[in-house]
Formats: sequence, C-alpha cells, structure tokens
Amino acid sequence: MTMPAMPAAVMQFFTASQSGDADAWAESFATDGVFHDPVGQPPIVGRPAIREFIASVLPNFSPFLGLTPREAHTVGDSVAVSWSGAAITATGTPVNWSGINVYDLGEDGLIREARAYFNRAVFQAQLDR
Repeated sequence: MTMPAMPAAVMQFFTASQSGDADAWAESFATDGVFHDPVGQPPIVGRPAIREFIASVLPNFSPFLGLTPREAHTVGDSVAVSWSGAAITATGTPVNWSGINVYDLGEDGLIREARAYFNRAVFQAQLDR
C-alpha cells in the first residue's frame, strides 16, 4: 500500500514514526508546535518537548512499527489523516490502534498543531494484558 498524498511535514510525521526516528518525527513540527496526543490530554508544547515525549514512548516497544496513513484530506493549511498504528511490546504483546489526526500547518509548511483522536483506553488495555 502506498501512502496517500500529503504535505511534506505530514508525510515526514508518518515516515519518521515508521522508522522510529524521534528526531525526524519532532522535526516535522514548528519550533513552537503543539501536539495533543491524544486530544483531552495536556498538550505537548514545543519541538524539544515533543521530541522528548516521542523518545520516551519508543523504548516501550520492540519494535514500534509506526503509524500508517490510510486516507488524507487537505483543505488549505489543514490536513486530516486516518491512520492505523502497530507495535510489539517488550514482552511480545502485539498492540494495534487507529485514529484520525488533524494537522494545522504554518506558513513554513511545518506542523503548527497536531490533534490525535484515538481511544486511549483501547490502546492502554492492550498494554495492560
């Protein structure tokens, strides 16, 4: 399956997730970018904090297979992408989840704000098995 057409920073967000590259993943955001992961949790503000968050999550999996975009819809500087995620915990438990992210891009093309909509309870229940 090929990735849907998306602006470069959004494409980078997904490809970096699939390679487990915390630096490249965070660099898809503007320096003062905001990441709601998921919506309803306190936002992560600023590229350094976003990188730190991503880097803290990745070691919990072996491997983190990443987020795969399914459909993308771009209107102006906003992009909505449906995706599925997959990972294997350090104890060998498969974890699968899905959601929709909405990205607002800045004039420089980087992600100014990303809002992740997914059921955190479903994700957590798989980790707690």
